[in-house]
Amino acid sequence: MFLDKTYRFWSALIAMTLATILAGGLLAITGQRSAETAPESGAPTASESAKVARLVDAFPAGTGTSMFVVFTSESDLTDEQLATINDNVAKIYDTQTDLTVAPPALVSDDGTTAAAIVPLEKTSVVDDQEARYDTINTAAQAGLTGVTVYLSGPEGFAIDIANVFAGADITLLIVTASVVILLLLITYRSPILWIVPLLVVGMADALAGGMARKAAEMLGGQLDASTTGILSVLVFGAGTNYALLIISRYREELIKLESRAAAMAKAVRGTGPAILASGGTVLIVMAVLLFAHLDSSRALGLAGVVGIAVAMISGLIVLPFALVIWPRWIFWPLTPKFGVAPKRESLWARAGKTISRRPVWFSIGSAALAIGLALPALGVQSGLTQNERFLDKPNAVKGIELLTDKFEQFQGTPVTVMVREDDLDVVQSYLADRGDLVEVVVPPAPPQFDEFGVPIPVPEPEPTYSEVKGTAGNWVYLTATLDTDSESEAARSAILEMRDDLDGIGSGDSLVGGSDAQILDTRTAISADEGLIFPSVLAVVLIVLILVLRALIAPLLLLATVVASYFAAVGTSWLLFETIWGFPALDSNVFVLSFLFLVALGIDYNMFLMTRVKEESEVLVDGKPAGIVRGMVAALGATGGVITSAGILLAAVFAVLGVLPLITLTQIGVIVCVGVLLDTLLVRTVVVPSLTFMVGERMWWPRKQRVSTR
Repeated sequence: MFLDKTYRFWSALIAMTLATILAGGLLAITGQRSAETAPESGAPTASESAKVARLVDAFPAGTGTSMFVVFTSESDLTDEQLATINDNVAKIYDTQTDLTVAPPALVSDDGTTAAAIVPLEKTSVVDDQEARYDTINTAAQAGLTGVTVYLSGPEGFAIDIANVFAGADITLLIVTASVVILLLLITYRSPILWIVPLLVVGMADALAGGMARKAAEMLGGQLDASTTGILSVLVFGAGTNYALLIISRYREELIKLESRAAAMAKAVRGTGPAILASGGTVLIVMAVLLFAHLDSSRALGLAGVVGIAVAMISGLIVLPFALVIWPRWIFWPLTPKFGVAPKRESLWARAGKTISRRPVWFSIGSAALAIGLALPALGVQSGLTQNERFLDKPNAVKGIELLTDKFEQFQGTPVTVMVREDDLDVVQSYLADRGDLVEVVVPPAPPQFDEFGVPIPVPEPEPTYSEVKGTAGNWVYLTATLDTDSESEAARSAILEMRDDLDGIGSGDSLVGGSDAQILDTRTAISADEGLIFPSVLAVVLIVLILVLRALIAPLLLLATVVASYFAAVGTSWLLFETIWGFPALDSNVFVLSFLFLVALGIDYNMFLMTRVKEESEVLVDGKPAGIVRGMVAALGATGGVITSAGILLAAVFAVLGVLPLITLTQIGVIVCVGVLLDTLLVRTVVVPSLTFMVGERMWWPRKQRVSTR
């Protein structure tokens, strides 16, 4: 009765007014957006390489950055082109550095490529970085024809990657909203109804984004473009699913009840437990990410908790008020009329009856199909290099690939070693003794000038196994180069071996960092997260299912079906990645995130179905409870259409992640898309019903059957 009064017209109108004012106030507080940032590539904060990076910042050498200017041609560079290149490099040095004489550009052995390293001062002002980038780019290309210029190195990467993600959030929002509008139009076949859930979910997305960013800033972090992109997809997907479930049940009750308030109250009572359970599951699963080792995963966990909470509140509280203030004609042209039941039995109910006649055969057939789809997963390759992570390579990536291919100086694996002052001699002796591991390098001679500014010839420095960059705070900053290919298994093994050896030398405080060390520490963190997240997510989902269904057999079977669909989704997606996209491997973090989303979101549809089965099986038919067989057929008939629509919509929304420039996000989007479609069209439609018909009332064990007074 309380809900009946709550959803009366004036009560709903007042509630909507208050909700709009509250949402506007929250948007005003949290809506001020800082510039989007590209995904961080640094190692986890607690890792050894991250400690090294923090120590480096205390050194004068660590306060600078550099730009690699790469000039390349399809044929040998001519003397005239080389002269112009050196003139351009000299002008860049003159305007961007304190050096009065620029070293000549390096020329590759094949004569097709030249390169110059320009030292620069670090700045965190994005506008200054972009202005400097544009100035250097213009100066480098001046007077050159037939030569392509790439700006790479730390500064080139910073600008190029930021440009790659510029506007990505707006593009994602537009594409996501367009997909949602199209699918809502197809689902409701109404030119009006779709506007209400879209506005509610759109407001939820804006609120969730602002609140998540503000929460991250309060905790001393920042959400990058990949995290905010996944957040938008999560809020739109989950929020629209909740809307579909409520609107479908509301429409169903409008046929049975004359009062819109009473129909909405019954719809909320009927769908509320399923939405709270499914949303709560996703929320708890996202909270598990807060304990991840990887910084980006913890940021995603924070954003996901905020996003799902906002989506649940919007779907379960705001949307019913927004719907009930409108008359029945909002469903036009398929306006639900009181007392007029559908003339035809639902397609899904007929499918349920067909499956109930031969559940064993349907179970065997669906199991064989799932195994067949999962088989390609046996050949999955994992681990993308930094240069392989982009759908379209930025110029910085193309430049560094040219440098490593054309110049021996840029080959090998550079490492940074932080050493206590008292340990310097023994560590340098160790590095010199490891000629099998460490390359000999000749450090560049710093230019010297007489009192008139005329360059003085400087003898070439002695070859060395390590180079001292500076001393600060009892730490000595060393650099060395490992005799391995960067981002190779050999490089990772060498870094691990060096770390183990240095732990037993001197004080044992020496630290090894650098880009390859960061990659090693990141992959180590991902492996640790797999050990944490996989069992934790399964445990959370199982506990929630047990609490919601108050049974043991049904939750175990439902969880098993979702895990099976995950492996089938990975196998199918890998086949698509190999044959269509030509991806060399899956990114290491894809397994964790796709598993998390698929299990947490995929179980939703089974939860929606089985809570309705539980409800329908307790209804009295001829004085007795309908039972699980009739309950399953009735539940399929009532929820089949809306769950299928919700699944297709969620799959399509996750597929939209492909508009972002990272291969990682494309892979997550495709795997979740395929998995949700499998959950919707195979698991929920065939597998779960056939298992239910086979197991019968034992699905509810140890709970005893109850009777509904509905």
